[in-house]
Amino acid sequence: MDTELSEITTFIQSIPPFDSLPKQVLAQLVRELNINYVRKNELLPPQGINEPRLYILRKGAISCLSANNELIAKLGEGDLCTAFCSEEIAQHDGISQVQTDEDSLVYSVDTQILSNIGEKFPSISDFFSHDSAQRLKTKMSKVNEEAILASTLMNTSVSNFYHSPVATIESKASIQQAAIQMTEQGFSCLVVVNGEEPVGIITDKDIRRRCVAQGLAITNAISDIMTANMSTIDIKNNAYDALMTMTAKHIHHLPVTKYGRLVGMVTVTDLINNEGHNAINLSSIIHKANSIEELKEISNLLPKLQIRLAKLGSSADHVGKSVSAITMAFTKRLIEMAEYKFGQAPVPYAWLAAGSQARQEQLAHSDQDNAIIICDSMKPYDDAWFESLANFVCDGLAECGFIYCPGDIMATNRKWRQPKKIWQQYFNGWVDTPSPKALLNCSVFFDLDTIYGDKSLLDDVKAVVLKKTQSSTLFLAHLSKNALGLRPPLGFFRDFVLKQNGKHKATLDLKHNGIAPVVDLARIYALAEGISAVNTIERIQQAAGTPSLTRASAENLIDAYEFLGMLRVEHQAKALIRGESANNYLSPKEISKLEREHLKDAFKVIKTLQDARQSSF
Repeated sequence: MDTELSEITTFIQSIPPFDSLPKQVLAQLVRELNINYVRKNELLPPQGINEPRLYILRKGAISCLSANNELIAKLGEGDLCTAFCSEEIAQHDGISQVQTDEDSLVYSVDTQILSNIGEKFPSISDFFSHDSAQRLKTKMSKVNEEAILASTLMNTSVSNFYHSPVATIESKASIQQAAIQMTEQGFSCLVVVNGEEPVGIITDKDIRRRCVAQGLAITNAISDIMTANMSTIDIKNNAYDALMTMTAKHIHHLPVTKYGRLVGMVTVTDLINNEGHNAINLSSIIHKANSIEELKEISNLLPKLQIRLAKLGSSADHVGKSVSAITMAFTKRLIEMAEYKFGQAPVPYAWLAAGSQARQEQLAHSDQDNAIIICDSMKPYDDAWFESLANFVCDGLAECGFIYCPGDIMATNRKWRQPKKIWQQYFNGWVDTPSPKALLNCSVFFDLDTIYGDKSLLDDVKAVVLKKTQSSTLFLAHLSKNALGLRPPLGFFRDFVLKQNGKHKATLDLKHNGIAPVVDLARIYALAEGISAVNTIERIQQAAGTPSLTRASAENLIDAYEFLGMLRVEHQAKALIRGESANNYLSPKEISKLEREHLKDAFKVIKTLQDARQSSF
């Protein structure tokens, strides 16, 4: 019996969140387990068990089904079935019935036992009292905290960030005088002084909250609304200490002192923007390059930047924006070189980025997607100049590691180098006649951004199109149906492997099975609500609270997207470190058991939003 208990204990200890429990508590939990043998096609819970319980699959296979008999998840050895922990969890996950697909050995434990353990170990109670979306939110909150801890702010003095001199105002001055000074000088805060002695701080928030909202006269002295006994930080401290002080005290401005004297001011924005400096510095070097050979040499640094950002724990959004900014810098410099070589453009134009670069979600050395929109005043012979521009820039990008688009969506293709009126016809046709080919173009060209040139050319086309898409239910229905063709996997099933053969056998395609479905949903929300943003997170944030998307669902979808992006960035960084090409094919063995559980949670969130979209059309 001791041998059997030992074997069960080893098994339970390998499953999150039980892997965090002390041995004594784990042994207590194992003694409380029920063991059931359930035959193929029988339902859970086993007959005679009615109280809420957690089920742990030891051997066999289980399917979780909806009320419509749709497969929601498939469970294998080591998987947890939380559907019977509470009615709320079952309802949220849409599980109506659980049945075995094979003869199965199942462990179960009363949720009251888990609750008792959870009183001392909150990670246990949180895991089983929360649904998939809540668990994912908790995970992403921890990731953000870890990103701060890993930041180079810990190794950088606050002296590298503060602004000097500090804007001050006498304590006897009126609230109105403070507001005028802040407006004229462009500051959001002032240090309040008596002579040279600092006595407090006033921010624009103080004026709104303590003056305007309270109906206080603007002629009152600012000492009536300032924050006295203001927090400060000595110049000898590091930037991380400054960030932690501001976080703990819920403030955004922190005066810096030297030998007790006020010398400067540091803000949260100054510190948060720090990690982008590497991308900014690299962009500056690119703009100074005088040849394609120089640009090629600089482009070799791009994978190293992505690795560094990943090691620092930067979010996928941060990495994507940094890499996209670098690609934009390469493109701009090549266009400037082309204009120097071929002379000024015959008519105004705009160089457009499409796809991931336009969304600011590009990773190192992706393929290029671009186009040109030209002023309607162009003459047929003007295209020779634009063709030369397109060839020069696209060839230059290719030499810098940004491979040619396999689908030929580039400015070198005459079809994607057209005057504004033709582009307007393109978009009108795609919306009015949403054929399969039109829908394929929508997935690329509804994500466009101006990289260089006359921004109004694209803005004008976008404005017309967004008005059109908002009222075109047929187009949105077709776009939704097309987008829902990419579905996240239903769950890990015995280390479920999606790619059964070929170069990427035994891997999960993070891009097409997880990230792309979120990008597609965000695009649909934007077109349905007339949102001009193209970045996926910005689209979701702006769609939150509209008829297309609730605020809670928006938060859940962003958590899922950021988690998948984090896995993708970490996976690619490991490949780049090994000297391999970056890809999106993740082996389940590459991540921990807990990360697999969070991956399931992310897929559930995406599937829930896809199902909601499907029911709308």
